Amino acid sequence: MARVPSAAISRLVTYLRILEELEARGIHRTSSEQLAEEAQVTAFQVRKDLSYFGSYGTRGVGYTVQVLRRELRQILGLNRRWGLCIVGMGRLGQAIADYPGFSEIFELRGLFDHDPAKWGLHFHGLAVEGMEHLPRAIHERRIEFGLLAVPAEAAQAVANRLVESGIKGILNFAPVVLEVPKEVAVENVDFLAGLSRLAFFALNPRWREEMLG
Repeated sequence: MARVPSAAISRLVTYLRILEELEARGIHRTSSEQLAEEAQVTAFQVRKDLSYFGSYGTRGVGYTVQVLRRELRQILGLNRRWGLCIVGMGRLGQAIADYPGFSEIFELRGLFDHDPAKWGLHFHGLAVEGMEHLPRAIHERRIEFGLLAVPAEAAQAVANRLVESGIKGILNFAPVVLEVPKEVAVENVDFLAGLSRLAFFALNPRWREEMLG
């Protein structure tokens, strides 16, 4: 398989969401043009993104919504259940824990913090535990992903503990670049960077129009 750009994976997630919406509306067939319009990309981009993984449509006919949705779920690893934990139960960690969007695919299985004052507090039906329980919990509860919501100065040390405990991926909310082994995936959520991009495009709308074609 050719190397797949990270941006293409992000677009696959968008295509999947669109397909799920189409299926909910009782629509059984779609096209690269329709997916492109909904995703705000070009039809060529849709076909290119899908071509990294195979051939799913028929020329002149398009895609079967249910089939393509099933294929994308398999490609994205959404046909199984993944265990999550949150490390850092300050305001951000608490807000994430109370997020109602965790589905049957992603299950929150642990909450951790170094502050004894937070131990025993309950969120999402789980009690906050001390960091010393982290390694055993990751192993016994089959926790694959860690959501990191700690201050920047503590992020690398906590990431190291997650890696040592066998975590497969980290969703990092700390404004810092983490150094982890290449087999551990890291996704960064940087609110300030997102706001900065919004400010840029607000001042330069032409750039946004050119990016959308």
